[in-house]
Amino acid sequence: MTAERIDARHATTAPPRHAAAAAFCERLEALGTGDRARLKRCAGRDMGQSTEALGLFFRLLGSGVTPWQEETFFLVATLFPLAGSAQGGSLGASLARVRTAENAPGLDRRVERLLDADEAQLPFRLRQAVHLLGSQRVGVEWPRLLADLLQWEHPTRYVQKEWARAYFAPRETEDITTE
Repeated sequence: MTAERIDARHATTAPPRHAAAAAFCERLEALGTGDRARLKRCAGRDMGQSTEALGLFFRLLGSGVTPWQEETFFLVATLFPLAGSAQGGSLGASLARVRTAENAPGLDRRVERLLDADEAQLPFRLRQAVHLLGSQRVGVEWPRLLADLLQWEHPTRYVQKEWARAYFAPRETEDITTE
């Protein structure tokens, strides 16, 4: 296998490591309840609709983030107060942890809509998903989510494929049957 093929294979199976994303999420973790509440009130809205949180956001942002990435960082900042932090993979993997035989049909449709979301629909769909995770006390791997979202519009849609694989692929303890 050539080095180019190896690089291409890895480029489509793993999100790029983004140092600014990890540092940003560490700063989010350190926020107090008042600042988290301010961000939470803006969940799912864009920066232009959330002027009350912009000062806080830009203090958290740090360096290494380009202007075109700011909306994505802002989205993650506003979703952060909705659910706890966890290690363990993509958002698809987190959603798989809340999937049961009872909620599978509705949750499957919700995940499919999330995977099909364009940039305009994505904040709303993500807010729904993260709120569900928070209500079930399932955490999100925030640096991974941020890195994934930065690649959401990649032509190969590898992020969406990874989330779908993590959510829909049968698990060893799978007891859900589909009809």
